Amino acid sequence: MENDCIIQELKSLMNDNKQLVSLPAKYKKKLIAYYYLATKIEAGQRYTESDLNDVLNQWALFHDPATLRREMYNKHLLNRTNDCRYYWKEDEQLSLEEFISKYV
Repeated sequence: MENDCIIQELKSLMNDNKQLVSLPAKYKKKLIAYYYLATKIEAGQRYTESDLNDVLNQWALFHDPATLRREMYNKHLLNRTNDCRYYWKEDEQLSLEEFISKYV
């Protein structure tokens, strides 16, 4: 159900394959976009920067993985090692509602 709400919110920014074609201008929708992209990352798996870029570029067609990585890390959707060599998503994530209320 939560994923349906995300798709509905971002529908105007997605193609038919549910890939983001642009990053929203409004802050709350940006948060929803970051959360959506985090759902495409497998929890508990460690990703190299290159591997994470591949996942992000697959789902965000505007190809700005550096910004996405940084914002997703800053919003605690991703963790990373101190040297930024590896990224991962924790098994436990806030719900979309909790995530939005934390940052708005």
